Amino acid sequence: MRSSTPASAISSVPAVPEPAAPARRPRFGLWRRFRRNRAALFGLAVTTAFVIVGVFAPLLAPYGQLDMAASFQPPGREHVFGTDSLGTDVFSNVIYGTRVSLLVGLFSVLTSTAIGITIGAAAGFFSGRVDTLLMRLTEMFQVLPQFFLAIVIVAIFGASVWSIILIIGVLNWPATARLLRAEFLALREREFVEAARALGMSNFDLIVREILPNALPPIIVNATLQVSGAILLEASLSFLGLGDPNAMSWGIMLHNAQDFFNRAWWMAAFPGFALFLTTLGVNLMGDGLNDALNPKTQSR
Repeated sequence: MRSSTPASAISSVPAVPEPAAPARRPRFGLWRRFRRNRAALFGLAVTTAFVIVGVFAPLLAPYGQLDMAASFQPPGREHVFGTDSLGTDVFSNVIYGTRVSLLVGLFSVLTSTAIGITIGAAAGFFSGRVDTLLMRLTEMFQVLPQFFLAIVIVAIFGASVWSIILIIGVLNWPATARLLRAEFLALREREFVEAARALGMSNFDLIVREILPNALPPIIVNATLQVSGAILLEASLSFLGLGDPNAMSWGIMLHNAQDFFNRAWWMAAFPGFALFLTTLGVNLMGDGLNDALNPKTQSR
């Protein structure tokens, strides 16, 4: 007698679930999207090269002493970039100027970003009167003529590398604050924030652990782009004679060269080109970061 399995028994056997398919990785990661942009790669290479030069300036600079007998020598085999009015090697000065200019650009932007994040996060998270008060403060700083105000402050309190860093940082935070406020206003009502709030997470933890990490990408791009502006502002102040005379920067070199444009063109040409190339590289890198971090460009 042939046995048969009842249909009811077959239907009662639980179906074995199929293994879940692994989550698909994004088609292009951040680095893959970034390296597709050749201009951004060029900017990254230029910026990295200048950072290396600044870090290892004492090892790379071939000359350091004054030699009045060698003043105004044109570019040649012994002095690749020529010498200035005091006989110092322009190539060595450009190398040391890289360190000062990048130091001002980096730390002034870190200062302005820290201030902007604090004010923008508070305004966007708490809204209401706090938002109104902080945004009026931000608007007041935005309408101030920053360059002329920087000139006045430096002229009153004196010029040093760290005072210039502080002045640029204090005057340059409003853009970061407004950008972060907009990000917080968009993120504070999202589901993950509401879930964390329902679990009893404090406001500080909500800001620092939940919202801020998701709002950082545009802040990183903005900070990168602000570095070039800070370098240019320091160079402008130094060119006007308001820089730190004890620190060799590209702006100081341009200031020292302004009386010798016709006699020694190289005194201004090489630091000016270094300034141009650095700001170009930083801006191209910032634009590349913006494209890589912007979700709208991922499908391109």
